[in-house]
Amino acid sequence: MRLPLVLAAGLLLASPALAAEIPAPSTDQPLLRAVAADVDPRALESTIRSLVGFGTRHTLSDTRSETRGIGAARRWAKGRFEAISKDCGGCLTVETPSQTVTGRRVPNPTEVMDVLAIQKGTTDPDRVILIAGHIDSRVTDVMDFTSDAPGANDDASGVAAVIEAARVLSKHRFPATLVFAVLSGEEQGLLGGKVLADYARAHGWKVEADLNNDIVGNSRGQSGVMNNTQVRVFSEGTKAVETPEQANGRRYNGGEVDSPSRNLARFLDGLADRYLSNFDVVMVYRTDRYGRGGDQVPLLEAGYPAVRVTEAAENYDRQHQNLRTENGKAYGDVIEGVDFAYLAQVTRLNTVAMASLASAPTPPQGVKIEGAVSPDTKVSWTATPGAAGHRVWWRGTTDPTWRYSRWVPTGTTATLKDVVIDDWFFGVSSVTADGWESPVVFPGPAGSFESPPPAAATPASK
Repeated sequence: MRLPLVLAAGLLLASPALAAEIPAPSTDQPLLRAVAADVDPRALESTIRSLVGFGTRHTLSDTRSETRGIGAARRWAKGRFEAISKDCGGCLTVETPSQTVTGRRVPNPTEVMDVLAIQKGTTDPDRVILIAGHIDSRVTDVMDFTSDAPGANDDASGVAAVIEAARVLSKHRFPATLVFAVLSGEEQGLLGGKVLADYARAHGWKVEADLNNDIVGNSRGQSGVMNNTQVRVFSEGTKAVETPEQANGRRYNGGEVDSPSRNLARFLDGLADRYLSNFDVVMVYRTDRYGRGGDQVPLLEAGYPAVRVTEAAENYDRQHQNLRTENGKAYGDVIEGVDFAYLAQVTRLNTVAMASLASAPTPPQGVKIEGAVSPDTKVSWTATPGAAGHRVWWRGTTDPTWRYSRWVPTGTTATLKDVVIDDWFFGVSSVTADGWESPVVFPGPAGSFESPPPAAATPASK
């Protein structure tokens, strides 16, 4: 895109000559095309058929049977992760953190167990990229734990994406840690998301991204509209953990649409444009669908960047319904409602995003802007370990995505000449010598990707 003339010269560095000598690295990454190509729709279908075969996976269902109920399904997922780990020489560590819960939708003490496969990073293992889907299912009555509840799309599709991402990405090694999470208890109150968030805090994980995949396998909406070329990514606008003081600063200076989760959504949108064929991310500026929620919410409430990935065209006759036919219309979340080619595209987006995030440096910290009553804007940040340089970004305050950028090969400051601070939003990304680039970080607490400190106590784990 050609810049307006007023912006064409828009960067003054401490050493302009040096900037000319050090060109920006290429950001094209063949690895991302390779992992996208490795996603297999047949593997996704096999996973969903196996999960549907357990009859019901309701959180309150049988945990002892080997053929029916949530216990059998979780053990099957654990076995799949262990088989993938065997194929990659033990590269995955499988954990099953759990908490015993009693509540409004859990009348008796019940163990809510997640199944995690952890692929430890090679050089930055405390930095964590998460993908999650929930294994539990339900019918019309959320307390009915005996009726068949296939849960083919909600959310065996998300679990299939998680397991396939583990199979594909376990063939490669990354600086940051990848965590593949199969969660329980979502339908009973986002319980598995809380188990995961508590586990992450207790272990001091610096969670950079949580990609929560929930209802990602259907391409034909309830109205009959077909959409197999788009997926929605929901992201919170302001941090759930924002303090009153931070809120006051954000309301005055901006940041309502620049939380780390929102810039994570922009990051996914850009990856889809570059690495996927005929598939686009639709960014939705909401934490979740209207009046509804998912397992990304407990992660957000713990202070971690998180988004919800959901199909573009939902069919509500196939969600939270008893299996039945009324007036010629079929109800229920059965496997016939899953489009495996579409689910493969969603899974490709996830694998590309995880590989890219885990290969890039940490998003910059300490991003600040200065320039009140000045024709220029100064952007600064702290040095990012592993980064060969940084890219300064800016966009109009009503633009949905980052529009202009300048490469800064050295130092931790840049002055944008004739770019008035009042008229733009600003951000900074970190870049490796081989072109891996982090998400953009908006200045101040509103945009920071930094994780909260570890929790004081470790939850029960098996």
